[in-house]
Amino acid sequence: TLAHGLNLTALRDQLPDLIARAEQSGVSYSDFTLELLRYEHTTRQSRRLTRNLKRSGLPNFVQGLDEFDFSLRPKLDAWLSGELSPTFKQLEAFAKATHTPFGFFFLAEPPIENMPIPDFRTVRYVGATRPSANLLDTIYAMQRRQDWMRQELIECEADTRGFVASARLHDDPQMIGQEMRRVVGLDEGWAASARTWQLAVGDLRRRIEEAGVLTVINGVVGNNTHRTLDVAEFRGFALVDRHAPLIFVNGADAKSAQMFTLAHEFAHLWLGAEGEGLSGFDGIFPGGARVETFCNKAAAEFLVPARELEEQWRSAKTESEPFEVMARSFKVSPIVIGRRAMELHLVSRESFFAFYEAYTRRERRSPPRARGGDFYKNQNTRVGAKFALAVIRAATEGRMSFKEAYDLTDLRGGVFQDYAGRLGVSLP
Repeated sequence: TLAHGLNLTALRDQLPDLIARAEQSGVSYSDFTLELLRYEHTTRQSRRLTRNLKRSGLPNFVQGLDEFDFSLRPKLDAWLSGELSPTFKQLEAFAKATHTPFGFFFLAEPPIENMPIPDFRTVRYVGATRPSANLLDTIYAMQRRQDWMRQELIECEADTRGFVASARLHDDPQMIGQEMRRVVGLDEGWAASARTWQLAVGDLRRRIEEAGVLTVINGVVGNNTHRTLDVAEFRGFALVDRHAPLIFVNGADAKSAQMFTLAHEFAHLWLGAEGEGLSGFDGIFPGGARVETFCNKAAAEFLVPARELEEQWRSAKTESEPFEVMARSFKVSPIVIGRRAMELHLVSRESFFAFYEAYTRRERRSPPRARGGDFYKNQNTRVGAKFALAVIRAATEGRMSFKEAYDLTDLRGGVFQDYAGRLGVSLP
């Protein structure tokens, strides 16, 4: 009871065994007291290391450290068992490798890190786990970008984005989808004119950015390719602000899925504060959440307007794979086309769900595609040319330090200079 009251959780569980062992060995009172304190200390340290390893989100828990160039790996088991204690420098290296705030290792219990934005994900996504370090670090990085850009725009007396918070949940999402098309200037047949999925996603991202939205597509944390974002955890999120709205799309997802998430998160901005949050749902239905349902319908009209689909369906329905044919035209997933056709009563529910089951089984058997590409071209989606230029301009004018500019863009030194050069800015 006393151990519990003093929060000596290790002694609380093992005190009877420790007392019995001391009585048998006949140790002195001072040695026994020292042994009790040492046991409590080493057990707490082991628990902290274990909890912070779990928090890091590394694959396969302890075994995941093998993926890092971490010379202290052989000592990890001894640290966890309490046989050895890490030095200050070793603990710093360990904190960096596991993406854990250094101060967490000195707390009796790590703080509960709640989701910093509303969570619209369905139960399958949320599960019983806390948000991963990769997700949290990504949200925090985007919030810092948004905060800086907001202040920059306010100081320049820039206009607010009129479409942000211009809709309510009782509005017609189809009308909102059409308004979204008007804002970014999408003409009829826009997607069909893009030669590839990659070009279509890039063009849509650029159009949304030109409408005044910080638009980021990234499959890793910053530029760290060892920290891949998990599609099973989230697909995207929206941070609402009238001056500097921001949407983030998980770039680890398939291009067709990225296209829909981009439109889906764009729709979130129309709902204002009610629409700010994290998205992620399995399959084709958002689990009944009103916000997600609204944004799904608006995004569907935005990408696949009902009138265009109905017109093209007359010829596509005679094809052996009509959903796939129209998916290539609209640059969305065949599932999006199929669901849209079902909603417009062009196909029966039975026909659509038979296709849906067959398509998802085939997709699960497909091997993952290799990722990569040109580093500097990737920065156009990971950072965004408009945001990068604003940061570069502020740094060269002395309104912020270059270190702050490096932190905001996740580009440093020569890499920052090279990217600035590609954007037409020559740095000394």
